[in-house]
Amino acid sequence: VQLQASGGGLVQAGGSRRLSCTASGRTIGYYDVAWFRQPPGKEREFVAGIALWSDNNTVYADSVKGRFTIFRDNAKNEMYLQMDSLNPEDTAVYYCAARPPLTPITSAREMFTREMYNYWGQGTQVTVSS
Repeated sequence: VQLQASGGGLVQAGGSRRLSCTASGRTIGYYDVAWFRQPPGKEREFVAGIALWSDNNTVYADSVKGRFTIFRDNAKNEMYLQMDSLNPEDTAVYYCAARPPLTPITSAREMFTREMYNYWGQGTQVTVSS
């Protein structure tokens, strides 16, 4: 599957932004999916994911819980990250990621682990100004 992330840009603190990730080649609905981000000078970190192993429950990093929402539209073969109440600490390159169903993720710990994901989008920059 090929992933392409889009929707990044410059936004003021307190504002909102929606990122999109378009999948091609396979039906993304059967994949474990997640968003990661890489702030300047830091490691790539988990942001949010959809847990197929847990009946499609959503999982969030504590830093974004209550502000970000991950969801997908299987008919469009897309996934999204709705980001609200943005603050400068959210500035990062955001990546969408996926893992195929033959080797599914089976725990929250695995969901947070970037090495578990086989497919990555190219990243989209989100900059939040204060």
